[in-house]
Amino acid sequence: MSLLNFLKPVIELEYQLEQINQISKYNLSSVNQRINCIKKNLFLLKTDIFNCLTPLQRLHLVRQADRPTTLDYISGIMNNWFELHGDRGGTDDTALVVGIGNLLSTTVVFIGHQRGKDTKDNLIRNFGMASPGGYRKALRIMKHANKFNFPILTFIDTPGAWAGLEAEKLGQGEAIAVNLKEMFSFHVPIICTIIGEGGSGGALGIGIADTILMLKYAVYTVATPEACAAILWKDSKKSLIAAESLKITSSELKALGIIDHIIDEPLGGSQANPIIAFDLLKKKLVNELKLLLKLSNDQRQELRYKKFRKIGTFYEN
Repeated sequence: MSLLNFLKPVIELEYQLEQINQISKYNLSSVNQRINCIKKNLFLLKTDIFNCLTPLQRLHLVRQADRPTTLDYISGIMNNWFELHGDRGGTDDTALVVGIGNLLSTTVVFIGHQRGKDTKDNLIRNFGMASPGGYRKALRIMKHANKFNFPILTFIDTPGAWAGLEAEKLGQGEAIAVNLKEMFSFHVPIICTIIGEGGSGGALGIGIADTILMLKYAVYTVATPEACAAILWKDSKKSLIAAESLKITSSELKALGIIDHIIDEPLGGSQANPIIAFDLLKKKLVNELKLLLKLSNDQRQELRYKKFRKIGTFYEN
C-alpha cells in the first residue's frame, strides 16, 4: 500500500506506539503512562485529519488496496451467497461480479464492481473497470431477480467503464444505456451503495436505484478529477481544483439530493476496521429494504422515476 502524505503523522505515532509496546513487555509500569498519552494523541490526530479531508484526499483514500471490495462486503454482510458467471453471450467479465445470497432471511441478488488487491489481481479484474459483457451479465441477473421477486443490491467501486477500443467495438455505450433503461422498469426494490470510487457511466451502469447509500469517505463523480483537469485545462496536475469543483464527496452529494443516506465509517476509513464497516452497512441495508418492501411495485417505480427526474433542478431568483 502506498503511503498517503496526509497520513504520515499517523504512521509515525503508530510506529512510536509499537516500539514502546515492545519495551512494555519488560517494564510495564515505567511506560504505561507514555503509551496512554501516545494513544490519546493518536486518536486526536486521526480525528482531526479525517474530519478535514479534502475531496482529492478522500479519492486517494478509497483507492488504497486494503480498502474492502464488493466481495469483502458480500462475505461480511450475507449469511450465505454464491457467485454467478457469464453474460450468456460468450464473456464473463471479472471486473463486475454478480450472485445471489441471503441478507438475514431475505434472498437478494447482488451486483458490484470488483477491484484487485494487488497489481496481479488488478490486471485480472481490469482495475474494476467493467466491459460491455460485464454490464450485460449484470442485466441478465437483474432480469432474473425481477422475475423471481428478489431485491437487487448493487455496489459501486470503479474509476469508470473500460474505455478501450475493444469495449467500444462491443458496444460499451449501448450496454450501459440499456441497463439504465431496464433498471427503471424493474418492480423489485433496488438499493445502490457507493463503497469506494464511483466514476462516470461505469458507475451509473448499475446505479439506478430506489435508495442510494454512500460510505462517508467514498466519492461519486461524472469524471475522475484527473480526467476533468486534463479536459478543461489540459493539465492533470490541476486535479485538486477539479476535485473541489466537481462536488464529489458524500456530504456535498447529500446536500445536492444525488444520494439519500451517508453510511458512517470507522475512524481511518473502512480499511481501518472492516468488521465495523460491514456491520454499519448491513444494518442500514436491512432497514432500507424493510421500508421499500412495504411499498407496492407501482409506488416504487413511480418514486424511482421521480427521484432521478428531480436531480439537477434549480431555481433562479
